[in-house]
Amino acid sequence: MLIKNLLIKNRYLDSVKLMGIAGKVRKLEGVTDVSVMMGSDSNKEIMQVAGLLDNDGKKADANDIIIAVKAELPDIIEKAFEEVNNHLNARAVQDTSGEDVQSIKTIENAVSLNKDSNLVFFSIPGNYVKFEAMKALDKGLNLMIFSDNVKIDEEVAIKKRAAELGLLVMGPDCGTAIINGAALGFANVVKNGKIGIVGASGTGIQEVTVLLSNKGYGISHAIGLGGRDLKPEVGGIMMKQGIKLLAEDPKTELIILISKPPAPEVARDVLDIAKSCGKKVVVNFLKGEPAEAEKRGLPFANSLETASDLAISVLEGKKYLYKDFDDPDFAAKKAAEIKIKLKGKYLRGLYSGGTLADEALLILSGKGVDCYSNLPLKPELALITNWKSQMNTIVDLGDDEFTKGKPHPMIDFTLRNDRIISEAADSETRVILLDLVEGYGSNEDPAGAILTALEEARSKRGDSLAIVASVCGTEEDPKPRSEQIAILESEGVIVLPSNAQAARFAAMLL
Repeated sequence: MLIKNLLIKNRYLDSVKLMGIAGKVRKLEGVTDVSVMMGSDSNKEIMQVAGLLDNDGKKADANDIIIAVKAELPDIIEKAFEEVNNHLNARAVQDTSGEDVQSIKTIENAVSLNKDSNLVFFSIPGNYVKFEAMKALDKGLNLMIFSDNVKIDEEVAIKKRAAELGLLVMGPDCGTAIINGAALGFANVVKNGKIGIVGASGTGIQEVTVLLSNKGYGISHAIGLGGRDLKPEVGGIMMKQGIKLLAEDPKTELIILISKPPAPEVARDVLDIAKSCGKKVVVNFLKGEPAEAEKRGLPFANSLETASDLAISVLEGKKYLYKDFDDPDFAAKKAAEIKIKLKGKYLRGLYSGGTLADEALLILSGKGVDCYSNLPLKPELALITNWKSQMNTIVDLGDDEFTKGKPHPMIDFTLRNDRIISEAADSETRVILLDLVEGYGSNEDPAGAILTALEEARSKRGDSLAIVASVCGTEEDPKPRSEQIAILESEGVIVLPSNAQAARFAAMLL
């Protein structure tokens, strides 16, 4: 196997665009792997660990693009280089085709050319973020920081300064937001409405906004925070600021708070702010403390789906009635029909959304199904290796271990497709559980991208294997949700209305 690097000097593109290009070129026949990354020290380390960095790549500066190809033959490598360059050049033409596009190289330049703008989106190497972010804050700009690899003490300094100025900082490592109806990063096309969200969870925000929109309820704003805001070191600075801003927003009548497991002391401080904000509030802190919310008079939701349903009930002033399925009779009948043919013993959940995986783990545990995971609910349920399932398993394939130097599985389905096929080949696998997240930033056709793997899995196992999924999307997304569901169902996949219902249905099949 051959490995070769090619440098493109002094050209910058953000990581999502570069990873998207790499994912497309990786599909070329004879190509084993492709990585297209900026030449920062951290990226070079990732490529080194992945075995994709040669001596040419080591010479790259942070402002250079490194194209790395692993392939069988030299002419295949050259073909891959050509394809990457074609995509880069096509993007350059696209990016400069508008009549009003102007070269913007500094914050000062951006402000002078866009005097009415009040938000800047950062996708730059993490070690440059603090310097540029502080300049933007001093110009009165709110921030969305897509960049990761920002030191936590720098995150705290940025957020403290923003709070002093009454500004908002989403991130670092914030991938999802919807501001005034505009989708930023990974997000879906949802209805405008009265519900505001502040969330330290990208796919959690997506799932809740989609579930609300599909039931006819819209979003005023969905404020992403990045994953560290509710850690003790940060102290929930921006969740508190987000609550304050939504409380002042006349369009917002109800606020939903979403987080992966928060630090308990930070969660309590946030709940105190929420209690006194003057708006209706619903709390969804996965693995959080319901009693802390309830003693402050704040409704607590133990799942993303419950958060959306509870928000609707509170907004409408109606009593909330919990149920496991939209149509319990259909679910029970369908499960009984399928179980007769199933073989194997175990559930294998292959997730692209970390919060969706967390939600599934909690629901399955509540149904008596303990799962091994790279996000274990208990230390003893940690996988020996995250690359191989043990008994019942839920794995977050978007974890850093899987994405170093590779596109996220919401963009590139290669890793998950391989895993679907290997899990189907395991005679002990009874159920495969999947999430498909569509919308801006994600794969252009998630169901189409997974179709070949589903076909192969079905050819190996027929009806002795159940494949259960949910689709996080709307009819207004670039690929309408109903079309994505139809593709999955054509291969015998059982599609449920939400990730939570998919997890409950999978538990019934065990």
